[in-house]
Parts: sequence; structure tokens; C-alpha cells
Amino acid sequence: MAKEPLKISPDVCSYISEDDRTLNIEVSIPGANRDKIRLRMVDDSFSLQASGQEVSYVTASAFCCPVRAAEARADYEDGCLKITVPFKDPFENAVQVPIG
Repeated sequence: MAKEPLKISPDVCSYISEDDRTLNIEVSIPGANRDKIRLRMVDDSFSLQASGQEVSYVTASAFCCPVRAAEARADYEDGCLKITVPFKDPFENAVQVPIG
């Protein structure tokens, strides 16, 4: 029977861009195989699973504010996954309320 890899939580750093329009997330997953990174995102959170040789990185986190998950971009280089996703306009789905 194959040995189950050790599951660990990666270091995650998140910060807002200087113009307050984008959420940036950096996840340290050294040794992870690019083809075995599974990043899933919805408008209020993300989950990540990434396999390395002897470890499996797993994490999930909620965002401070809603984002446009469909517009997220991610790049993996030198063991760091960098994710950039724009915030949603808080009035994007606002309705005009008639005044009587």
C-alpha cells in the first residue's frame, strides 16, 4: 500500500493593492508539481490542494470582501503561487428603489 503524503497547511500572505481594487494572495508551496495544483475560487473564498513529492499542501480561506472569481489569474514560479483577483463593485447588483 502506498504511503499517504503528509498534509500540511502552506504559508499564505494576502494583501490589497495600492489602488484598493485587487486582492493579491501569495501561497508558498515549494516542491509542488504545477500539474497537481488545484485552485478553486468563488466570490467569497478559495481552496487549494497541491501535491509535492512527500507532502500535500491543503488550505482554504475566506476573503475580506467579495471578489470577481471568474477574473482571477494565478502564476506559479519558484515554489510560490501568486493569485490576483479584482474586488467586486459593492453596488454591482444594486437595484434602484422607487421613491413614492
